[in-house]
Formats: sequence, C-alpha cells, structure tokens
Amino acid sequence: MRKQPARALPSVKMAAAAPGHVVGAGPHPPSSRWRRGGGMEPAALERFLSPGKGSGLRSRRRVRPGELLYRAEPFAYVVTKEQLGGVCEQCLRRNEHLHRCSQCKVAKYCGKSCQKEAWLDHKQECKCLQNVKPNFPPDSVRLAGRIVFKLLRQSACLSERLYSFSDLQSNAEQLSDEMKDGLRHLAHTLQLYLKAEIQDASHLPPAIDFFQIFTKVTCNCFTISNGEMQDVGVGLYPSMSLLNHSCDPNCVIVFEGYQLLLRSVREIQIGEELTISYIESLMPTSERQKQLKRQYCFECDCCLCQDQEKDAKKLAGEEPAWKEVKDAVNEVRYPKSKDEWEKVLARCQHLLSSHTSHLPDTNIYQLKLLDCAMDACINLEAWEQALCYGSRTLGPYGLYYPDFHPLRAVQLMRVGKLQYSQGMLPQALETLKQAYDIMKVTHGTDHSLMQALMDLKEQCEAIMKVH
Repeated sequence: MRKQPARALPSVKMAAAAPGHVVGAGPHPPSSRWRRGGGMEPAALERFLSPGKGSGLRSRRRVRPGELLYRAEPFAYVVTKEQLGGVCEQCLRRNEHLHRCSQCKVAKYCGKSCQKEAWLDHKQECKCLQNVKPNFPPDSVRLAGRIVFKLLRQSACLSERLYSFSDLQSNAEQLSDEMKDGLRHLAHTLQLYLKAEIQDASHLPPAIDFFQIFTKVTCNCFTISNGEMQDVGVGLYPSMSLLNHSCDPNCVIVFEGYQLLLRSVREIQIGEELTISYIESLMPTSERQKQLKRQYCFECDCCLCQDQEKDAKKLAGEEPAWKEVKDAVNEVRYPKSKDEWEKVLARCQHLLSSHTSHLPDTNIYQLKLLDCAMDACINLEAWEQALCYGSRTLGPYGLYYPDFHPLRAVQLMRVGKLQYSQGMLPQALETLKQAYDIMKVTHGTDHSLMQALMDLKEQCEAIMKVH
C-alpha cells in the first residue's frame, strides 16, 4: 500500500515507520541563504525564524507550481527490513538478481559498482551485522549506527548545506516518559549492535551520545519511497529538517532512488514559508492532531485543522463496520509470497462483501481496504479484479487529494496501466493524461516515473492511431 512521502519516525517499537519533524528551534541566525546547488538560483532559498515554530525555510522569490526547489542526498540511509533483499542497498532500485555481500551475507547490491559505492557506509556495519547474527537490528538502530560511523569519520556532507546534524533539534524535554523509555531502550540496543566496532561507548566524543542521536532521528528522518510510494528506506536529510508542517502544504517531497526532491505544488510568494506534511493527511483531524502532539510536540492550526471540513466523509458509514475494517488494514504487513497475497485478498474480499451497504468508498478505511485489495490483485496478476478495485478509489482520491498530490498521480497511473492491459484504450489515455497533469508538477518531467508514464501514454496513443 502506498503512503504519503514524509518524515519517518523510528518508533519505540524499534521500527522506522511514521513521518515526523521537530518544530522547536534553538538559537539560530535569523537568515541563512542557500548559495549553490539544488534546483533554485543562488540565494533564492533562506533559513529564517518562523513565528511560533522556530527555524523554517522560505523563498526569496516568487515560485510557480512544479518547480524543483531542492535536491538532497542523505546524511545516512538504510533499506527497511521489509524490503531487505528485494532492493539494492545503494541505489534502492528493485532487482530480482541482487548480489549479496560475501561477508555479512545481508546487504545486497545490483552489482560491483553499487557495492563499491556503498562500501564506505557498509564497511563498519558489516562487522556489526555479522556479530549480532542470527538477530537483525531494527531499521532505526541500523540507521543510528551509520550516523555514528559517519560522525566518527567527520566527513563533510552536502545535505548539511543549510542545516547540520549538530543543528538538529530533538524536543527531548517535551517527549512523554513512554517515548523516552523507548528511546533509551533503542540506545541500549544500539550499544550492543555496535560492540564489534565500538567496545566501550563511554570513550566516544561527547557529541556522540546514543540517546541524543535517537531523539534527533525520531523527529528528523524521512521515509524514502519508490515510484509507487511504497516505503523502501529511511534516511536523514538535515537541511530538509528546516521544513515546517502543514496539513495543507505548498510543497511535496518525492524521491529518485535515495535522492530527495523538494517541489512546489502551488504558487509561493516572496517571503512565504515552505511547508510539507509530516503525516498522512488522509487521517481525520483529531487523529492528525493526536499524532503530531505525541510525536512532534505541537498542534497544527492550519485551515484544514480549523474547519475539519472533510472529517464527516472520512468516517462515513456505520462505526462498528469501519472499526473492523480499520483493524484489519492495520494488521496487514507487506506480503512476500503468493500464498500470503492470496490470504490478504481473501480477507479484503470478505470485508468488502460484508460491508457493501454499511460503508461508502469515501470512508478512509474502506478506501485503504480497496487499495489493499488492488495491490493483492496486481501481485497475483488478477488484472481485471485489480482494475475493479482501483477504479473505485479514484473518486475518493480526487476528494481527499484535490490538487497536486503525488499519491493521486501514482494512483491514476496505476489505474491507467490496468485499463491499458484490458484493452480499454480511450479510458486509459484519459486516465494517463490526468496522471500526467499532476505528475509534471509533483515529480517533474525528468523523474524516472514520469518518463515511464510518458512512454505508456505514447504507446496508448500510437495503438489508437493504428485502429
């Protein structure tokens, strides 16, 4: 299932999962301009003190929708445990013929080129991975380990151009006791994991404090998603930690491999703050506020949170029915075999048939269930069924993502591909055109997913001309 590309939280359950960001800011200079690199001209982007939020980023010129504002490589990143062995550890591309590291036998790569590029980051963790076998560290612990090794190397990183790792805020004093206990447990797990390379953590420089690293990672790292918005990794991009939150943001983040791309999705005026959404905007207002407060220690007062306009539609239908569906969707983990996908599909079909008259497709948990059923059908190559479920999602997607949103673009593309596979060429072309209009803003014409969309659209047009 696809998720909104956003910030990732290494939770107290020891997995990098939800999106997040720190809003509190320490004593920073009022303005720090970005002078080279990225997608804007020199001095077009600057750091500033955002009233009531701390540090933020704003534009020094007028920005049109669809502009690339920043391109960043990660300070550190790892493949998620769920995708381990399915994507290359270096480029994050999916590959059925990966070559594993001969030493740890865990890390896998496209080939020698990717393995060579990854060696600086993998060299020390390789011994740690061997040392903890047959156990395997949680995503957050493995990421923190890479951060420790990077800090010890004292190597410069372009992703710190606007904001360095040492600048990152943590909000540690505002975290709940439960969160702090969870992070202390992670810090202890990290210490055990690094034993092969760091026998005595007390001898580390004062700046390398395991608990403090986790408090920073908790609210500053990003979920890295692939072209179809499926989580493949988690990474830290310090300069992008300056971005503050809005449930109705003027920018989105997409990824090309491990590269983070910050793009505008509406017109931005001179001096206007750049914002992204840290959380899944599909949630009702009360749940968004609860997650933001618990994880990031602030409450959002954006227009969507104030008017709560779509909350009634998000939870439309009979409450017992959508609560059952909600629990079922939350239980689904990424299946890795045909048998597992068949079980997921059977569960989805049972719930969909049971609640036909109880839940409209606009109910967000019904929508997630349809998405899940569509994914299962695609993985089982049941194209006609996948199209049936996918078509039902387009109306709700248009309702909840009405403007330029990467999730809606990807969903339209997927449905368009299914229509194409079923010979529904006029419908496929119309759907792909809608995806194109959104994706040229959210992804840009150079993105690999956009290239794939344009190729499919051209194939569809060519076949229609022949007939």
